Amino acid sequence: MSAAKRIHVMAAVIRDHAGRILIARRPDHAHQGGLWEFPGGKLEAGESRLAGLERELLEELGISVEQARPLLDIRHDYPDKQVRLDVWLVDDFTGEPHGAEGQPIRWVLPDELNHYAFPAANAPIVTAAQLHERYVITPDMTSPAELAQGVADVIRRGARLIQVRQTQWSAEQYAAACAELLERFAGQAVLMFKGDAVADQAGCGWHLTARQLMALGADLSAGRARLAAFSGLVAASCHNAQELALAAALGVDFVTLSPVLPTASHPGVNGLGWDQTRALIAGVNMPVYVLGGMQCGDYAQAFEVGAQGVAGIRGFW
Repeated sequence: MSAAKRIHVMAAVIRDHAGRILIARRPDHAHQGGLWEFPGGKLEAGESRLAGLERELLEELGISVEQARPLLDIRHDYPDKQVRLDVWLVDDFTGEPHGAEGQPIRWVLPDELNHYAFPAANAPIVTAAQLHERYVITPDMTSPAELAQGVADVIRRGARLIQVRQTQWSAEQYAAACAELLERFAGQAVLMFKGDAVADQAGCGWHLTARQLMALGADLSAGRARLAAFSGLVAASCHNAQELALAAALGVDFVTLSPVLPTASHPGVNGLGWDQTRALIAGVNMPVYVLGGMQCGDYAQAFEVGAQGVAGIRGFW
């Protein structure tokens, strides 16, 4: 039997200065015709990834890429071929985008992507396009008022995805504080809450601990159903390949992977390091935030290893 054919496809999440994202409609006669997609095409032999992306966007949309970075790497193995969907974020370009090959195009806000039908393989791209590059985690605070003030401060500095983590409060205190945060900050940021019974409300996400992840994964069918019934984003804390695979099997939207570097909060625990982090991220088809010892200067390294962005407490609070 001959080796499976390897296909490397470039795709772009193109973002304009208003934060809108460009999508294109597949021709009716094409495979999965009529569905919407992120522009791109096959990488040619001998081309670098960026050069292939630039060529495809010039051919398809008539634009020249000025600034781009890797966003997500999706790999699918089929009986007859292996497909790599290499997704980049393009947030600066010249030229006026148009359907140079006759395809309809449309600018939509990130939240509006959910109203369009995409190929199933594009689902993690839709999620990645809607997520911020920074995932802020709250430190332990002395009171709900202090917590609310801290959340207001990081939102003012641009945070749009915040995990509300308070290890010292009772479940009742935590739930009450989360309800107050939702009432005050709904629409300004997505607040990811932790717990066994997170309230399903608009603007609220659910971040699973590794323990919760393993418990839900004990019965995959029931676990998937439980998470599918939750209307908001679902994330999970992962530390190794087993937990990443379980998160993917359960269908979570994104994960944190830690610890990448040694941290003061976990003395004596060795970090994964950037090389192992890259290898672990390459094994899953979903957005991954790197966590553990992260600082604002680590974005470029995080993107280079395939991460959605960085997560942390001390470096971002």
